Amino acid sequence: MTAPRLIAQHLSAGYPDRRVISDLDFAVTPGRVTAIIGANASGKSTLLSTLARLTPPLAGRVALDDADISGIPRRQLARTLGILPQQPIAPDGLTVADLVSRGRYPHRGLLGRWTAEDERAVDDALASTGMSALADRAIGELSGGQRQRAWIAMALAQDPRILLLDEPTTFLDLGHQLDVLDLLVRLNRDRGTTVVVVLHDLNLAARYADDLVVMAAGAVVAHGAPSEVLTADVVARAFDLDVVVIDDPLTRTPLVIPVPGGSHTAADEE
Repeated sequence: MTAPRLIAQHLSAGYPDRRVISDLDFAVTPGRVTAIIGANASGKSTLLSTLARLTPPLAGRVALDDADISGIPRRQLARTLGILPQQPIAPDGLTVADLVSRGRYPHRGLLGRWTAEDERAVDDALASTGMSALADRAIGELSGGQRQRAWIAMALAQDPRILLLDEPTTFLDLGHQLDVLDLLVRLNRDRGTTVVVVLHDLNLAARYADDLVVMAAGAVVAHGAPSEVLTADVVARAFDLDVVVIDDPLTRTPLVIPVPGGSHTAADEE
């Protein structure tokens, strides 16, 4: 089944008194892993939140194929579009299994009966994220990496065709960051799920993403394969930083190396 296209058309977004994004046109490439990168306040999270219908547009629209998402019923939209926001919060005492089970909400009938298909989806999600042994553990008792995997398991149980994640590796050590990104790539390759993820680390974004979206001042300044868009000029424009870009010796993806003293912002402040 062909993945749907998620499209922003003439999109303006932000707050009633401050536009973060103005008249942006952008289309997520179906069936791929897309990473959105940019400096703080560049509009990354605002774009993701608006694509997920968590924040209403100030102008323009977000569409799934030709349908404006503002008019799609919530349960129907959740079968196609999943969102993992920054630092999600679970109720006190909620177990991993309970959390993951909540991902089945869009697929349950009017009477909300729990089915064998729901049970299989939850078991598969727990197994895929390595959380089966922790199913009965309270979310509050988990490490940061375990909690993040539990939330991703909930998204897997939801089985959306497009999954949006806002900085899922924040506050995780490097090993857990790699675990989470490896998991997202497996989800994309095994299930064909379109993955859109906001990341801070340019080198991890280049290593794991099929497409990179580089944002600055609420606009997309580059969009394409990492090898094509992650250049010294683009990094200077988006991050106000002098860098050297070389090939990663292991993956042959772009590897960004900051030039010592190359931060223009720091130089200006001095």
